[in-house]
Amino acid sequence: MMPIPAKTRYTYLLLVLALFLLAIPGAMAQNQELALAREYFSKGEYQKAEAIYSKLINDERLFSVVYPDYLKTLLAQNNHKDAEKLVKRTIKRYPGQINYNIDLGTVYQAAGDKAGAEKHFDKLIAQLKPEEVIVAASVFVQHELFDYAEKTYLRGRELSKNPYEHNRSLIALYTFRQKHENLIGEALNLLQENESELIYVQNMLQNSMQDEKVMDALEKELITRVQQYPDLLAYNELLIWLYIQRRDFYSALLQARSVDKRTRSGGTRVMELGAISARNQDYQGAIEAYEYIIKEYPDGPYYLIARQRLIHAREEQVENTFPVDLDKIRTLITDYEALLAEVGRNAQTVEVLQHMANLYAFHLDEKDKAIALLQEAIAMPRAKPDFVAESKLTLGDIYLLKGEPWESTLLYSQVEKSHKETPIGHEAKLRNARLNYYKGDFELAQAHLDILKLATSREIANDAMDLSLLITDNTGLDTSTVAMEEYAAIELLIFQNKLDEAQNRLDAMLQKFPGHSLTDEIYFLKASIYERTGAFDKAIASLEKVVSAPADILSDDALYKMAYIYEENLKDTQKAQELYNQFLVKHQGSIFVAEARKRFRNLRGDAPVVN
Repeated sequence: MMPIPAKTRYTYLLLVLALFLLAIPGAMAQNQELALAREYFSKGEYQKAEAIYSKLINDERLFSVVYPDYLKTLLAQNNHKDAEKLVKRTIKRYPGQINYNIDLGTVYQAAGDKAGAEKHFDKLIAQLKPEEVIVAASVFVQHELFDYAEKTYLRGRELSKNPYEHNRSLIALYTFRQKHENLIGEALNLLQENESELIYVQNMLQNSMQDEKVMDALEKELITRVQQYPDLLAYNELLIWLYIQRRDFYSALLQARSVDKRTRSGGTRVMELGAISARNQDYQGAIEAYEYIIKEYPDGPYYLIARQRLIHAREEQVENTFPVDLDKIRTLITDYEALLAEVGRNAQTVEVLQHMANLYAFHLDEKDKAIALLQEAIAMPRAKPDFVAESKLTLGDIYLLKGEPWESTLLYSQVEKSHKETPIGHEAKLRNARLNYYKGDFELAQAHLDILKLATSREIANDAMDLSLLITDNTGLDTSTVAMEEYAAIELLIFQNKLDEAQNRLDAMLQKFPGHSLTDEIYFLKASIYERTGAFDKAIASLEKVVSAPADILSDDALYKMAYIYEENLKDTQKAQELYNQFLVKHQGSIFVAEARKRFRNLRGDAPVVN
């Protein structure tokens, strides 16, 4: 190949540059015209915009930019004839572009020809090729023609002869449109095709879980499919997940046990459900979970921890059944001692020592025994640092129980320092904040609480926020903190189990500070003392004072607690059902809604029957 002379190359470059420079003014002028047309359109001067667009539309280079704006301009003037002509010319010009065919249907709709639009869209969908389905559906969605997007995906499914084709797209569409019945069917079909899609299905269904009827429908369909496809474990897992969303932990446990018996999977899922039940105060469910593990897997890896958690769940159940039965407390200590005799006092049983100490100190008033057990736990060789820290926190609580707050704050501060930026460290800081609150040092308490509001643990952050609001709401507008100091001191008395003295001082507060902002808190605290001592009628009377007061932050707590006492303690299920229903109507944003709904359904008799 002959080399190109340097002079020729130079001449060629000059020519290209000249052509480029000549094109710039034209391009700039067109851009200016486009900007002007858009400005006219934004101001509603459609005729001026149309005049510019009608000229620019013939420029092939600008067509894709001008066309959509030109069409909008014509439709804005109700100039449907010219809009139709524009789209038809465009279809003729670009016959393979589905979006222009859909534009034609939107023009018919804009002109009021609904029948013509429907006929056009249906014909278009019927003639689609498999490779055109996704594009057509996305264009329909852009035009908010969701029914036609759905028809397009279903047509694509017919063409592919695959009953699961476009499954995810339909799920997304049904989720957005809140077509819950269709969503349930598609979601469960997707799981039937691919069990690994479980997390995706849960995420897509999550948005629909606010509607009780949707949850009922999903539960009914899932139970049917679990029976139809017993080997498809994803259905079982989804049903367990649904029960957890509904706070129906017992039904979730029954389902998990059923799966475990079929798969003999070592009890992992049952252990998880036991822990979830315990965290959510469903102690009977937790007890049955751990009893199952102990019975079914005596040689399994969870046996020891199940033994320990079983006693702990019973402990929680006894401590939250008022008035607390001290004979049952002693039985729990005996059970813990039997466990220690079986497995030894070692690093693995430090938590057992903690629980025994708690029972001795807070229920049997044997503080010295409790302190000795905790000191043993803290000194245990090879004990996990977290267990040692928890033992120190409990020991700090017992010193506070004894009236030695300086020892308490020393222990809390040790844990704060050794476990910085961890949940245990945050818990230690919260206890220090509460200790300062008890002493009436609200400024120092708030300094701790302001940090804890940002804690990663939602529970600690919420507790910090609640205490901070209590202080702020009842000291902010009044330079005097006398009432708040007295209230905080009474809370310390309750912590120290000096309930009679606390009740008397609360009554004195009502006399001394009539109409104070703390009044509702005082009645709520009185109710909690009455509940602990078994005076349930008096508890109800105090709670009614809170519920009947003008809208207050505690009104949902009080109404829920009333319903709970009627159900669990007074055994008046009709009154409990009435109050739960009242609660669900009045307090739809409360954190107790899910639990109240579950209890209401159980009392009404429409709780599910789970095989």
